[in-house]
Amino acid sequence: MLRLNRAGLADTQAWEAAGIQLPGFDYDTVAQNTLSAPEWIHFGAGNIFRGFVANAHQKLLDSGKANTGIIAAETFDYEMIDKAYRPYDNLTLLVLMNARGDLIKKVIGSITEAITADPNREADYTRLIEVFENPSLQLASFTITEKGYSLFGPGGQYLSVVEQDLANGPEHPVHAMSIAASLAYRRYLKGGYPMTFVSMDNCSHNGDKLKHGILTVAKEWAKKGLVEDGFVAYLEDERKITFPLTMIDKITPRPSQSVQAALLEQGIGGMDVIVTSKNTYTAPFVNAEVSEYLVIEDKFTNGRPALEQAGIIFTDRDTVNQVETMKVTTCLNPLHTALAVSGCLLGYTLIADEMKDPVLRRFVEMIGYTEGLPVVVDPGILSPKQFLDEVLQERFANPFIPDTPQRIATDTSQKVGIRFGETIKAYIRRDDLDPVQLSAIPLAIAVWCRYLLGLDDEGQTFTLSPDPLLESLQARLQEVTLGDKGQKAAAAVQSILHDEAIFGMDLYATGLGGKIETMFTEMLAGPHAVRATLEKYVVQEAPTTISG
Repeated sequence: MLRLNRAGLADTQAWEAAGIQLPGFDYDTVAQNTLSAPEWIHFGAGNIFRGFVANAHQKLLDSGKANTGIIAAETFDYEMIDKAYRPYDNLTLLVLMNARGDLIKKVIGSITEAITADPNREADYTRLIEVFENPSLQLASFTITEKGYSLFGPGGQYLSVVEQDLANGPEHPVHAMSIAASLAYRRYLKGGYPMTFVSMDNCSHNGDKLKHGILTVAKEWAKKGLVEDGFVAYLEDERKITFPLTMIDKITPRPSQSVQAALLEQGIGGMDVIVTSKNTYTAPFVNAEVSEYLVIEDKFTNGRPALEQAGIIFTDRDTVNQVETMKVTTCLNPLHTALAVSGCLLGYTLIADEMKDPVLRRFVEMIGYTEGLPVVVDPGILSPKQFLDEVLQERFANPFIPDTPQRIATDTSQKVGIRFGETIKAYIRRDDLDPVQLSAIPLAIAVWCRYLLGLDDEGQTFTLSPDPLLESLQARLQEVTLGDKGQKAAAAVQSILHDEAIFGMDLYATGLGGKIETMFTEMLAGPHAVRATLEKYVVQEAPTTISG
């Protein structure tokens, strides 16, 4: 039985016989180089880091274009380090899955250290400080999810953990932004050395969010006299510290039981799925789609890895913004959200199964090709049409990626304004286009409103995904029931469609409010009315194209 650890890798013939590619560099040399002259530390030890970022760096190590590894640090769920890293000597078995069912397997060994960012673990935190005090450090990257950058609660006040960090100063930080600020302060005190902080999280203007989080903490400490006056100036000096923007795109879902079974069948032991006390799902393996994109603003102050030789794109700030806009407002995210809310209503539990449904496939094709591409932002470095083709033909249709509509439906109220609203605004700006021409995008908004009732297309209750506005939105629709075609239902949904805080505009002012209201009330006719309404607008009344 093969075991995923350093000793287990010694049996190279057995791993190769199982069709698994092994690291092609001298681990001991790289680990020693990293120990003495670290260049890259990454916060957020989850699947996208192990399955994408660490794999890209391994390509550099294998080809001799890098000679240090990555140090993985975890700020939130320390069990990731204790249970998914250290027992396996920081190795990961990466399993890439395409839509044909091929499994491409590779051991990732580019992570040479794994530590917790816990001030209460003295050895770990001492090493963190040592890394940041070393002039060799080039970058600290982050995949901590968008919530990891947030310092404030819903009412605009500091989170309690942040309040404590601001009062306690840089000695014992807990929040991720406080930890980053504290470690940057150590670097400042040691010699004001340059470095770059790189957010690789899938959120808009991620570098700006990271900068705001670290600077806010630093300024509060400075006000209280807890740090030296020059620290804030150091963070704001772009000759010393930068926070480039990035756009990342790769689906790395929870560990798949079918992949786990396939690995066991090939004689690889110890591949148990791990669920931490913080409800993180992980494993010694990462299953992921083949497709991946990482576009980074090339703004580094102390050098950087040559990741362009591993498929990563470096470009200017405007182009990163354009790539993100293309993905988030046209070519991927709007389609994902439409499938999420409709899939929940129609009883689907896999995105790939939805793509076998001709009505739902046509629904997202209309959103992308027919209504999105006429106003898509073309970044120049990627073709929007080819990107969209890949999304629909390979990525969403991949049955081996266990991604669920229920997961994607999380926080939809925070997304609809960008994912649908930006295309509507683009139609308003164009003299040759009229938002009233739109059909699939209004339908997606209507489906979301119908989803908020918590009743599926059979009329059965289901559990809605978490959303910060869920309670207030459901309260607006509390009097709406199936079979309700009257003014009560119309008035209830109007309160949502008028809400500029959600959509970035009053949808009635765009001419679409009435259309969405009609679609919503049609979906209330009774059981199966959701599918009937989708068929009506997607199949029977669908335009072949929107000119422009």
